[in-house]
Amino acid sequence: MYKVIGTDTYIKEIKKWPKPDFEDASNVPKQLAENPLTGKPLSYIFLREKRIREKRIYYLVYEDLKLVLLVAVSGKKDQQATIDHIKENMKEFRKVAEYVAKQAS
Repeated sequence: MYKVIGTDTYIKEIKKWPKPDFEDASNVPKQLAENPLTGKPLSYIFLREKRIREKRIYYLVYEDLKLVLLVAVSGKKDQQATIDHIKENMKEFRKVAEYVAKQAS
């Protein structure tokens, strides 16, 4: 089982979603804890997206830490900008993941 953590930005954005989408998104962490490689890979095997209707949840899988970090959400219109932002900040996300993993142990 993987530990699944949402960043502050992810949590803030997901709370803005309509109730049906938010409820579906609430099931995603459980799915990812059991199978973190579900969803569509984006450029890297560890950068993935999970779709909920027209919305997307982006996450990073850290197999060595047994951790999934939910990092962003977007619609189709902002998809590429969001993916580019994640790629540009991979090192910072790694630091967050390592910090979370260290706190959990």
